[in-house]
Amino acid sequence: MAHVHIGTSGWHYASWRGHFFPKDLPIKEQLCHYASRFDTTELNGVFYRTPTPEAVKGWREQTGKDFIFAWKASKFITHWKRLSERSVNSLELLEERYSLLGQKAGPILFQLPPQFEADADRLVSFIKLLSRKRRYSFEFRHPSWYRPGILKILRNANISLCLSDHHDAPAPWKRTADFVYIRGHGPSGRYRGHYRPAALEEWAKRIRSWKRQGCDVYVYFDNDQKSAAPADAKRLKELL
Repeated sequence: MAHVHIGTSGWHYASWRGHFFPKDLPIKEQLCHYASRFDTTELNGVFYRTPTPEAVKGWREQTGKDFIFAWKASKFITHWKRLSERSVNSLELLEERYSLLGQKAGPILFQLPPQFEADADRLVSFIKLLSRKRRYSFEFRHPSWYRPGILKILRNANISLCLSDHHDAPAPWKRTADFVYIRGHGPSGRYRGHYRPAALEEWAKRIRSWKRQGCDVYVYFDNDQKSAAPADAKRLKELL
């Protein structure tokens, strides 16, 4: 049976205090509070620095047995090494930390920089470095990546094109794997604004269709300013 997981990109935002989080809630209890309302989150901070084993184990222990963590791969892989074969050590470290989540380990997201134009050969070579036991999604920030040949590479590897509405290069809503990965960056520019009801209704319609086809769907709202993300995630959950 297919499942739909809806949450936000991270949870540790000062602007959520007094809105999503009670004003007096200790920071160390924020994940527990979040996990009582959503069954998934996208780990965004790990993009900037590799977490300690203790931190990863703490996230696992503070959440329920059915909670799912998506993991945004390190910028060393996507921005500095640009999917080259020199990424091997970084991928091994990612897997070492990620595996500590156990059954709570969900998809791994590779978010490419906007200056990185399509390179089919490099993409194919990089995919060969990936473990076959994980689910992966690529968020492209340059429109050249959306050409048919690139999408075919993703389909052949059962890797999801991230359905992102980022202003640099909004993705076409095309499924390339047996699961779907969606990121909402906000309708009013990067990380800002609430989605209109009609927009969320359209998302819900597509998600229902994918679920009927047997596809798991992961949705993460990244419009974190002024607590828009958890509010929109809640509204989408209610529609489904």
